[in-house]
Amino acid sequence: MDRAHLDWPFFEPHHRAFAAALGDWALASLQPDHAPDVDAQCRALVRQLGQAGWLRHAVAGTGHGGAADVLDTRILCLARETLAWHHGLADFAFAMQGLGSGAISLQGTAAQRERWLPRVARGEAIAAFALSEPGAGSDVAAMACSARDDGDAYVLDGEKTWISNGGIADLYVVFARTGEAAGARGISAFVVEAGTPGFDIAERIDVIAPHPLARLRFTGCRVPKAQRIGEAGEGFKVAMRTLDVFRTSVAAAALGFGRRALHEGLQRARQRPMFGQRLGDFQLTQAKLADMATTLDAAALLTYRAAWQRDQGRGVTREAAMAKLSATEGAQRVIDAAVQLFGGEGVRHGQVVESLYREIRALRIYEGATEVQQLIIGRDLLKEAS
Repeated sequence: MDRAHLDWPFFEPHHRAFAAALGDWALASLQPDHAPDVDAQCRALVRQLGQAGWLRHAVAGTGHGGAADVLDTRILCLARETLAWHHGLADFAFAMQGLGSGAISLQGTAAQRERWLPRVARGEAIAAFALSEPGAGSDVAAMACSARDDGDAYVLDGEKTWISNGGIADLYVVFARTGEAAGARGISAFVVEAGTPGFDIAERIDVIAPHPLARLRFTGCRVPKAQRIGEAGEGFKVAMRTLDVFRTSVAAAALGFGRRALHEGLQRARQRPMFGQRLGDFQLTQAKLADMATTLDAAALLTYRAAWQRDQGRGVTREAAMAKLSATEGAQRVIDAAVQLFGGEGVRHGQVVESLYREIRALRIYEGATEVQQLIIGRDLLKEAS
């Protein structure tokens, strides 16, 4: 993996050391994605990442298993970029441990952090983030899943869907309407443990790049009030704080996929004989490779600007949206170009570029689709201008 961008001024020495160490470990430890049982493979990867100490960087609090007291956005991005380059499901496993427990890291009580974060950091418990619903994906304010106050507990009723780690997670951060106000201001966040009565997996969902996904169902599910994260009615803020951290890391994962595609495309161009030359000798090929490299570097600059800016304590809503928009859309184009360079071999199952083609597509949708990022950027520009 090319590490030239680590010389950029966004990074400090410990970031460069982290990226180099993780890259070396991934090269030596991660095997290609060919296991038929995705659930088992994902569980194994979580354990592997935890035992090697990498998941410590996905949770906050040195007293609760974390590598630092606050989440380092640049570390999260470097981890995802590196893991995505080597192994798509390993990137997924790392990311979901962070996103799934992110609300606890950012706004959990001391008791909540002590109960769940050390197990997440060690890879002994798998976390999930349950926000989307059948009728409320991008429009979170349309959420229908409810949580009724009932003495010392809340009673949850409703469904969540497209939940990553659904079916294998040990704990789910679930967002439900508690009704303190209309729209997004009447939502609260809860930790619901697997096996809680009234909570079941309604459906497992298969997608083009196999990952554990499910639709969740809550029917009279009692959750102790001690498992509410933050104040009642502040769940939307909890969700947005979490997504502001991890949305930039989605851009970084896209970079990892895109950089791997460029690497594969370069090897193909150098080695593939064509009309008495090499594929790379043609100006059309050189132009395509130039566009791929330029697209990735532009997206990387936006991604690590957003990560650096957040680590300085600044707001990054617009910058994170720009990074995700640029990196996911750009990586899709780069990977498509790499498949084209491979010709028929590019769509053969088992080829790296074929796997990347399936992996990248979902990144343009989850944690805010491209169109949502455009709305965020446009509205923020208009707000600033007024």
